[in-house]
Amino acid sequence: MNKLFKNLDEILCGLFLCVMVCVVILNILLRFIFNYSLFWAEEVATICFIWLTFLGSSAVYKHKMDIGIDALIRISPDSIKKMINIFVRFSLVLINGYIFYMSIIFSFLAIDKLTPVLGVSSLVMNSSLIVGFGLMSLYSIKFLIEDLSGAKE
Repeated sequence: MNKLFKNLDEILCGLFLCVMVCVVILNILLRFIFNYSLFWAEEVATICFIWLTFLGSSAVYKHKMDIGIDALIRISPDSIKKMINIFVRFSLVLINGYIFYMSIIFSFLAIDKLTPVLGVSSLVMNSSLIVGFGLMSLYSIKFLIEDLSGAKE
């Protein structure tokens, strides 16, 4: 059960990807075979794409597979590398935390805005920002604590 919660963002990302692909393929088949298309398919695919983008980015961040520029660290002496890493981790805590905070404000300002086809609140899409940047903020705090305690990856 612990492994399920540990990888929940990756599992949900895969689920959104499968739903998006299935809806798009179904809509294409219906259009070409029966000359009929699902009016809601594009909006559902867009919602799934938005969710898998932000969940996927948090999963990538969790595994430290995001793009980083480490030219400064490579040329620095070993005594300075740890301080640079801690500064970068602390900066990422602040940046991700601020974006998380702003995504909450953005999402709740647009709560009354409805999507054009399904008529659901735009909070359905915007909450992916909250979840994605919330997870990245938590991972940033975890990485900072690991660097401060000297724990290995």
